[in-house]
Amino acid sequence: MTSHRLNKWESPKIEKPVNIIVGGYGSGKSEVSVNLARFLVLDKSFTARPISIMDLDIANPYFRSREASAELEKLGITPINPEGAQFYADLPIILPQIRGAIETAAGTLICDVGGDDVGARVLSSLATSFDSSTYDMILVLNANRPFTSDMAGCLKTIGEIETASRLKFTGIISNTHLMDDTDEEIVMRGIELSKEVSAETGLKLYFVSAEQKILDKIKQTNIDIPVLPLNRSLLKPWE
Repeated sequence: MTSHRLNKWESPKIEKPVNIIVGGYGSGKSEVSVNLARFLVLDKSFTARPISIMDLDIANPYFRSREASAELEKLGITPINPEGAQFYADLPIILPQIRGAIETAAGTLICDVGGDDVGARVLSSLATSFDSSTYDMILVLNANRPFTSDMAGCLKTIGEIETASRLKFTGIISNTHLMDDTDEEIVMRGIELSKEVSAETGLKLYFVSAEQKILDKIKQTNIDIPVLPLNRSLLKPWE
């Protein structure tokens, strides 16, 4: 595992107790969620704050953060997932502890939500539990996905998710990739689109995320925003 301490760029800063990570199919938001939780538990400034990760992804049967639960628990991160036979369910199962975790906002909570506006509807049933002063809702933007490949698509996606969830976005994470075909040019192109969307919407660009092996090929001076190196934890069942 590559520690964030080896990151040659500025590291992400997470300030709110509740962090809702939202992205469409193929955006990579579950991998970002898992890596962000791992980063926070290793960050010295967060050592006194418990880290939890909540899987609210009802749209994608693969790449859900709950699949990394055992690994995260070993690091001291608390997963909040359906249990038993419901662990593999694709229905919007709202556990009793979910509202409590959101409303008490103890420590730092990462909510892994997916599936564009369809998946974001699960948030609408929880909207009254979120306090605008204690949460950030962040879009994972992959410029290689058809609905977020340009400004118009990004703005449409943002609007649809906000309507479906009844919550407002506060920021963006640039996570442009093509799985194993990702290269440094693809990452940099994604950063540029994310900056343009940030400027147009006023949403904060929190950080860029990419696999460590890709980041190693990019000059430090070429990235002027915080960086979250990714170490893949979520693999296809046949990998």
